[in-house]
Amino acid sequence: MKHLTYFLLLLLLCSCHNTKPAESVTAEPATAVGPLFMADSAYAYCQRQCDFGPRTMNSRAHDDCRDWIAAEFRRHGCDVTLQKAELKGYDGTMLKATNIIARYTPKALLPGDTTARPRRMLLCAHYDTRPWADNDADEKNHRTPVMGANDGASGVAVMLEVARLLSSADSAAVAVEFVCFDAEDYGTPQWHDGDSQVEDPWALGAQHWARQYAAEGRTDIAYGILLDMVGGEGARFFKEGMSLELARELTDTVWKAAETAGYGTMFPTAAGGYVTDDHVPVNNVAHIPCTDIIPYYADCPQSSFGPTWHTVNDTMEHISKHTLLAVGQTIIQMIYSK
Repeated sequence: MKHLTYFLLLLLLCSCHNTKPAESVTAEPATAVGPLFMADSAYAYCQRQCDFGPRTMNSRAHDDCRDWIAAEFRRHGCDVTLQKAELKGYDGTMLKATNIIARYTPKALLPGDTTARPRRMLLCAHYDTRPWADNDADEKNHRTPVMGANDGASGVAVMLEVARLLSSADSAAVAVEFVCFDAEDYGTPQWHDGDSQVEDPWALGAQHWARQYAAEGRTDIAYGILLDMVGGEGARFFKEGMSLELARELTDTVWKAAETAGYGTMFPTAAGGYVTDDHVPVNNVAHIPCTDIIPYYADCPQSSFGPTWHTVNDTMEHISKHTLLAVGQTIIQMIYSK
């Protein structure tokens, strides 16, 4: 996902002068809508995933957590499909991957024709965790699995809380397709010296999902939002470079939603950097405009993704309820806005 392809893009701000006289327009101010996102609940969902241990590919913890996530979406009224595939990793390892697809349609949007699909938004995150803490300050930890409280659990936690709220406040303005992508974080470790056996070893589950979406000829998803590392302490979410390049209008809309929801200071309008992440195949293969909500730590010496990224310190002690709330309420604003 992110990794070494993430670099800083400084956004040069300039002022523009319009020679035409401004028209007098009275616009309705944007207002916050939808139910209150419950940060305590999202935090508990994050903790529950970590209770399984690191959810690395081909592990019992991964499979047990997968089944629990699917059951939670079903409990909240979603139709759940498990999209299974064997995907080759960078080192030739065959990864037994499962994308968890959960669809929720508000009653008011149910079509009369049961074969028809209403237009949907995609809300997605990955649930697997990094098998190696290859960015840890201590080289002895470079082959230790990462717990993934932020990088893995936080995005799914926000999605589960959104699903819970949808089931209790059935007045959303759009249907939602939740997708928990698998095999996102099995990309080439920093300590690997050889070549990768696959062309693009990151975001393997998202690549598979996007190919399937395109092959089925689907066009029912209007846009998507990817959540990646959305629970870290001190996180701020700058506009990611690929999102601006491939889905600028959507990205601007999401950041305006954050401001309306009261969290504009955590969603600066400046650009952060380019990130190789799950949203890339969603945009380029499935042809769905998709933006990435991902943190950028401008002054962090360990990583632009924050001090715990791909280290043994990516644990619940460094998860912030305030960060979860800011992201979650922004998503609620998007879903419940007419």
